[in-house]
Amino acid sequence: MLVQRCLSVAAPAVPRPVEQVAHPCDFLCPFALQASGVTVEENVLTVFNDMKVRKAQPNEEERRKRKKAVLFCLSDDKKKIIMEEGREILQGEEGDPYLKFVKMLPPNDCRYALYDATYETKETKKEDLVFIFWAPEGAPLKSKMIYASSKDAIKKKFTGIKHEWQVNGLDDIKDRKTLGEKLGGSSVITLEGKPLCD
Repeated sequence: MLVQRCLSVAAPAVPRPVEQVAHPCDFLCPFALQASGVTVEENVLTVFNDMKVRKAQPNEEERRKRKKAVLFCLSDDKKKIIMEEGREILQGEEGDPYLKFVKMLPPNDCRYALYDATYETKETKKEDLVFIFWAPEGAPLKSKMIYASSKDAIKKKFTGIKHEWQVNGLDDIKDRKTLGEKLGGSSVITLEGKPLCD
């Protein structure tokens, strides 16, 4: 009888160590965990502030040198967000700045961009900065993951941005009407001086 009683008393539950299961993304993107430590290079903030602050009466030379659009990318070591060399459009350049901007986006990799949109509503003419996260379908999965997880690092530096747009391919951005809708819905009638036709 004594033996039976000892067996019927349950042993106290001992917590078992929980096994660490690797997340599938750990294998696909070893940089994903480091992405939260991505920093923004100081000149990125300088460019943003230059684009954000507008002089009331700029002279012609100041207006022409002002940046209309800029692309930002991750450094080769994936630790910093930097301005991509040679990837900017100035206000004084000839031609349609919106079409130039669309052509400047790489077809098979991600980028961050600032675009200084000039548009007209039924009531007034406006200028607003738009933060764009370009993540085309053809970009490598690793690149998409790194850029997506690092986006907050650059967004936090860009204080006062009213418009943010994630674009996943040329079909989303080639028609200026899509950006017009992001800026002010159906009240926007022109973007960069061109009408938003149906």
